[in-house]
Amino acid sequence: MWEVLEHRRLARRVTHLPDEILKRYEKWKDIVRLSGPPGLRCIRGFHDEALRGEWKGHRSSRLSQQYRMIYKIQANEIVVLVIDTTAHDYRRR
Repeated sequence: MWEVLEHRRLARRVTHLPDEILKRYEKWKDIVRLSGPPGLRCIRGFHDEALRGEWKGHRSSRLSQQYRMIYKIQANEIVVLVIDTTAHDYRRR
């Protein structure tokens, strides 16, 4: 069994998420607790992937077309640290 820890900033952001995204996040946590990040990679809808650049060492999973979970796997422990939930803005600035 994996342990899911949430960053303190995430508690405030989760309250502003739409209900559908919040339900998907809860399902994401259930999957991680049971089978860890390899379980996320088996479900194609999450599009779990490693990040590059400034976020190297972190991973991202899709909750919807717009929202992503950014998390990090701690090496010596069976812990997933959820860093952030982001709403991507694809418009050009």
